[in-house]
Amino acid sequence: MKTHITLLALLLMFSFSSCKKATTEQQGSDDAVTETKALSGQAAVKDGDSDANALQVAKSLDDFSTLVAAIEAAGVEDAVVNVGPLTIFAPLNSAFDKLPEGTVESLVQPENKAKLAYILTNHVAPANYPINQLKKEARKERKLYMASGKYLVVENKDGKIFVGGTEVLKTVQVSNGWIHVVDDVLVPAE
Repeated sequence: MKTHITLLALLLMFSFSSCKKATTEQQGSDDAVTETKALSGQAAVKDGDSDANALQVAKSLDDFSTLVAAIEAAGVEDAVVNVGPLTIFAPLNSAFDKLPEGTVESLVQPENKAKLAYILTNHVAPANYPINQLKKEARKERKLYMASGKYLVVENKDGKIFVGGTEVLKTVQVSNGWIHVVDDVLVPAE
């Protein structure tokens, strides 16, 4: 009987130490996963087989180099490559050039990251708005809800679509939605 109790005690000790070791290993594994997620998000995924998403398209065109730099400075890359559907009103470099001198340089500073992210999210509608849908929204005199929490007016002026007062110059379908090219930065009203 004494041998049985000793064996049972040893078995219980072994079981508890195995559980503790497994928990520690799992916690270490979870820490590694969390660290990996922090170091890379959806924007870091390399995929040569799928159609290009909004960020990949913007990066491939010189006309959007300021927008891409702003997206990276604000740390919102993952939001722009989100599965979507998203509708992005993408300002050309010339749109950023229209801002008062020093504005872009100031906005990309680390201390202005939140303000820059807010401005950039005012260019993203978390919905599917191809150009035909924008025309319907203009006809119904609707506003678009933007990821910034603000609304932008959609208008049809002489057959041209305007969003937030700026004309949509070109439309490109991407894997996660639509890019509408604009020549103004859509700074939200405070």
